[in-house]
Amino acid sequence: MPPPRSGHHESHRDDHILRTDVDDAAGRSDAAIKAASAELIALSHAIHAEPELAFEETRSVAKAIAPLAERGFEIETGVAELPTAFRARFGSGPMTVGICAEYDALPEIGHACGHNVIAAAAVGAGLGLAEVADVLGLTVLVFGTPAEESGGGKVLMLERGVFDDVAMAMMVHPGPLDIVGARSLALADVSVVFHGREAHASAAPELGRNAGDAVTVAQVALGLLRQHILPGQQLHGIVSDGGVAPNIVPGRAELLYYLRAVDSASLDDLMRRASACFEAGALATGCTHEIRTLAPTYTELTPDPELLFAYREQITGLGRVPIAPELEAQRPLGSTDMGNVTNVIPGIHPVIGIDAGGAVTHQPGFAAASINASADQAVLDGALALARTAIAIARDDIHRDRLLQRLVQRQEDIR
Repeated sequence: MPPPRSGHHESHRDDHILRTDVDDAAGRSDAAIKAASAELIALSHAIHAEPELAFEETRSVAKAIAPLAERGFEIETGVAELPTAFRARFGSGPMTVGICAEYDALPEIGHACGHNVIAAAAVGAGLGLAEVADVLGLTVLVFGTPAEESGGGKVLMLERGVFDDVAMAMMVHPGPLDIVGARSLALADVSVVFHGREAHASAAPELGRNAGDAVTVAQVALGLLRQHILPGQQLHGIVSDGGVAPNIVPGRAELLYYLRAVDSASLDDLMRRASACFEAGALATGCTHEIRTLAPTYTELTPDPELLFAYREQITGLGRVPIAPELEAQRPLGSTDMGNVTNVIPGIHPVIGIDAGGAVTHQPGFAAASINASADQAVLDGALALARTAIAIARDDIHRDRLLQRLVQRQEDIR
């Protein structure tokens, strides 16, 4: 005859054990990250020591995946047909958490955007969540996302289905201040090539059509346009090719420009108006021109409010003091391909502060600061805060169900 009271008691005991495991999830995750702290800081420094440009980050990828592979993550490299993109997977729960690592550097000034910190914090958060994936019903994915500075690795990965099973996506970026609800601008990366006709600049200038002059006229027009563009719209660029010798009328010249705006609709408007300036340069000088998009267009960040709330609680719990929410919109970061991810998947891209001595991102001083003591602390705090945020959401039935339902709807839309 079955002993119902014994069975009933055993069920309650199992529930208690499971509840205890869930309640202690943050502590277990924290412990795993702290146990790996020396390794994570070494990873940050190692990536910083060998900066690699967009789509060339082979050494950085090898460094980032090593601690994940050692702890049982399944590693897939070359995802989305990108040699320096990877996907590291742990667990098999229904709630899939995606953590994005960046590791590309800038020409000449190296890791002046602190992507070494991003990569190490992402790996650390992955290790922490792997420790509790079983009790929280998680699948943990650490994504290696190349070419954020120029090339849009995340956009390509998103378009090619790498994020299709992700319920929430997160990353953390270093900066001079802690900003939870960081904002970014939509961005278009364009090349404008002007074609003229070479001639001897002294003996027969009348036979030439000066592509360098076309660049000058276009840039004057852009400069005048700046007075009349909308708030949040920006134009900045360089002359990448202006000719080959002073005594040859330039037959080819090129502008490389970034156009930015607060959102995609405003960016479209700016592109239309800037294109007229490029056309004016060609028309005024008798040249032709062509406009090419060099990388996928970045959309603005649209962070998930509930994830932001959870992250703010966690980062302040670590003793950090982020700027007030009402000030966040006043401090756009520039642009990031994480914006495209957050337009499709609930996600966040907070900024974690480091002491850069007054330097800001994309300055040599910030590159130097990206391996100082405050940057090392940012690696650990960033990993802890991201992991704790995912745990808080996974433990909240309302938010967990919301994200899972949104994932189901997105997958149905994809099909």
